[in-house]
Amino acid sequence: MQNKGLIKFFAILFALVSIYQLSFTFVSNNIADDARAFAKGDSKKELRYLDSIGKEKVFLGYTYNEVRDKQINKGLDLEGGINVILEISVKDIIKGLANNSKNPVLNKALDDATRNRQGNQDYLDAFFIAFDNESKGNVKLASPELFTNRVMGDDVNIKMTDDQVKAVIKRKVNESLDSAFRVLTERIDKFGVVQPNIQKLGESGRILVELPGAKDIDRVKKLLQSTAQLEFWDVWKVTDMQNFLMAANETLKKTEKKEVEVKEQPKKSDIDTLLTDKSKDSSALAKGANPLFEKLTPGPAGSPIVGMASTKDTAKINTWLKREDIRNLLSGDMRYARFAWGKEDVRKNPGMLELYALKSNRENIPPLSGNVITGANEAFDQMGKPSVEMQMNAKGAQVWEEMTGKAYSTQGNIAIVLDNVVYSAPGVTSGPIAGGRSQISGAFDVAETKDLANILRAGKLPASADIVQSEVVGPSLGQEAIDNGIMSSIVGLLLVSLWMVVYYGKSGWYANIALIINLLFLFGVLASLGAVLTLPGIAGIVLTMGTAVDANIIIYERAKEELRHGKTLEEAIKTSFSWRGAMSSITDANVTHVLTGLVLLIFGTGPVKGFATTLLIGIFTSLFTAIFITRMLLDWSVKRGDNLTFVTPLSKNWFTNFHFNFLGVKKITYIFSAIVTVVSLVFIFFINGLDQGVDFAGGRTFQVKFEKPVSPDEIKEILSDDNVFGSADAKIFGDPSQLRITTKYKVEEHGVKADEEVNLKMYEALKKYYSNNITYEQFINTYEGKKLGILQALKVGPTIADDIKTNSYWAVIGSMAIVFIYLMISFRRWQYSLGAIAAVAHDVIFVLGIYSICYPFMPFHMEMDQHFIAAILTVIGYSMNDTVIVFDRVREFLAGKTKGNFAEIVNSSINTTMSRTINTSLTMILVLLIMFIFGGESIRGFIFAMLVGIVVGTYSSLFIATPVLVDTVSKKEKGLIEKRHNEEE
Repeated sequence: MQNKGLIKFFAILFALVSIYQLSFTFVSNNIADDARAFAKGDSKKELRYLDSIGKEKVFLGYTYNEVRDKQINKGLDLEGGINVILEISVKDIIKGLANNSKNPVLNKALDDATRNRQGNQDYLDAFFIAFDNESKGNVKLASPELFTNRVMGDDVNIKMTDDQVKAVIKRKVNESLDSAFRVLTERIDKFGVVQPNIQKLGESGRILVELPGAKDIDRVKKLLQSTAQLEFWDVWKVTDMQNFLMAANETLKKTEKKEVEVKEQPKKSDIDTLLTDKSKDSSALAKGANPLFEKLTPGPAGSPIVGMASTKDTAKINTWLKREDIRNLLSGDMRYARFAWGKEDVRKNPGMLELYALKSNRENIPPLSGNVITGANEAFDQMGKPSVEMQMNAKGAQVWEEMTGKAYSTQGNIAIVLDNVVYSAPGVTSGPIAGGRSQISGAFDVAETKDLANILRAGKLPASADIVQSEVVGPSLGQEAIDNGIMSSIVGLLLVSLWMVVYYGKSGWYANIALIINLLFLFGVLASLGAVLTLPGIAGIVLTMGTAVDANIIIYERAKEELRHGKTLEEAIKTSFSWRGAMSSITDANVTHVLTGLVLLIFGTGPVKGFATTLLIGIFTSLFTAIFITRMLLDWSVKRGDNLTFVTPLSKNWFTNFHFNFLGVKKITYIFSAIVTVVSLVFIFFINGLDQGVDFAGGRTFQVKFEKPVSPDEIKEILSDDNVFGSADAKIFGDPSQLRITTKYKVEEHGVKADEEVNLKMYEALKKYYSNNITYEQFINTYEGKKLGILQALKVGPTIADDIKTNSYWAVIGSMAIVFIYLMISFRRWQYSLGAIAAVAHDVIFVLGIYSICYPFMPFHMEMDQHFIAAILTVIGYSMNDTVIVFDRVREFLAGKTKGNFAEIVNSSINTTMSRTINTSLTMILVLLIMFIFGGESIRGFIFAMLVGIVVGTYSSLFIATPVLVDTVSKKEKGLIEKRHNEEE
């Protein structure tokens, strides 16, 4: 081997760099273990400990924060925490850029874009298409009632064409999305979790946020979704609104009376008691004589509180107050009144909300808004209660002084409104407030004031942010995944190493040394890239062990053949490492594998991307160690005079002297494969279909752990009640006391309130199955040592589910197309590409068919989700790998001197690959079986798909790909090949 010294130098350098990079992970983990031991399960105490040493030098002159940033990060499935995808409303941004225009063409186009948006299409592109279709050239984007306005300023003028305005709108939208990204980054940085991750997902308006170790789910969602639209409004008092409320009640009597009369008389409520103290009145109210006052209790005289209502009645009251006939009862300045609910005081008055009437105007623009805030911090008010203090700029201070002066002179109140929720509406008792200082007080706890101050400092989002996908993983589940991953990795490494020694003897030891060096390089690269390690990523590492020995197997099998042909050991090794030997097969096989891995990396998200990352890195490190490290060890052994035979007495005659007529049975295999394909397609499209997970169908999934085994059917019936979710599904997930619960209840509603409602309904329905009086917080939130309740939760909205599905289709089709083109270029015959694609299509349909047939009764989940698509793409890669090994030998034999007719030459070439084919497939099956047994419930379906795929792929490379290749070669070409071989004979 030439340049041996240079290769040895780089190998040693690479190893030292890998050890150096990994040392940061070991140090960081040790410090984290110390913090956990010190905190004894208290997550806040643990975080304070790590914060306290953040700037201390702990290793090689690096501070702990710097060491932590250099470690291999663990994904949420290993660390526990919260993962969400936020979608910033591009529709709201466009409305803002159009100065909230009422133009019917614009608003119709916005609605059409929302309704007709296709797959991964950006909302902005969908809007432009919808606007062109709706306007038909009659309404221009540069129209004064659209985008030539004070918001756009000089960027748009009336002379511009639609294409020019579109470019400006696109730039402005991107600027708004960048602004949202910065705001969220600042909020998250101050939230207090170790190593948060936030990244933009292309230009879609979506932002991925990962918060490892975060435990308070509701708090995180509020922090992320708050638009921070802070407003200051004068308010109408209850005495001002008294006549309106009476008139509204009278109007409602006419429309609500019939609805109330058909109902049974309800049990007297707390609100009824508050409304009336006299039994005669309560009797009348109970019959629905006063629809409004039955649900809304008027506030005290002179109060800014218009009324109080139960949270369950607010939706109905909102509907009434928005009715045109009710709004028409407001006269004068009151006709612009805007109704808003106050913040719930969960300690003093749970379940009740206060209603306020803001003194709005025609434009709905507040006298003072949050853009004047220059600073905010948590504090305590005069009563010692948590509050938030704010400082305004000069302009804001001037308006604030005018507002407070007016409120003082008129004995009015000023409502402080955040995201359309009134936090407080204080009066002014000491004259105008100068200097621009103000305070928000109300029903807060310390954590809430900290988050609110953080939100106000970071600034407002340019538009609403909806959580379209979320995942919550408990820390105990993460630890279980780590334990499973470590176990499967160790067992897989030991068994693969044992097999190599048993089969190849001393040369097997050299392959094992290369394998260990390969793992060192792999982890070193992961650490240096700052990659995130996920459970599927660990699966990728275990699979890397299979690919690492795969290259060695191809090389060793070729060396054995050369030795049988009478070459010396040195010549056999040299030939096996040449392009004519094993290198062409290894290159083609791994290029096809890399191509499918790249497709997976591009189209995958989250853990799937982690799997693709480790798989791709593993392919390259495996090639380096197999080709160079193993070669150096073999050359060193030859120099020592070792007699390497690449066999052991036990394995000497294994998988040799095959003389099977593969082409002779092609009619049988064609019929068998055709039957399997038809049956699979019938089950997929007409009988069972596929068990689409929430990734594809949208919905909510919860992994719930009970104290003892429960009946899935019983839980399904309880949750499917109309008072709970209406419809739900429950399946055993691993342990009989653990269920996977799926529902689509309110999946299209993206607010925090919808998520809280779902969590509360599930808690109320299932709490009777826990004997220790589990609280809502214990059931929902994650914490160290959690063993019961919701261990993992996933929500995928319909729009992102459609995008995932579209990405998956393109990933599968794209990978097959890319590999087809590569093989056609590499083998220079389209017949090779067709044979390979036929085999891959057969394998994919076979795996889909197995899943369709088996998912109703298998003891593990077999959902079609992103992990399943990752498995399909991996199957495509390995199926190509096997096929290429066979095709490479067919190409070699067709160009060689093997005697016989065309079919005999091809059969001979296939038989000589059997040792390699069986060996490589067996090592992969062995590794996958270990992952299937020890890898944990969450990836069992993922591994099963690959396991079936590898078995089927081995079959198809021998009985589908090669016969298709032979059948598509013309008779004329076969005759020429046979003639050449007979002449050379």
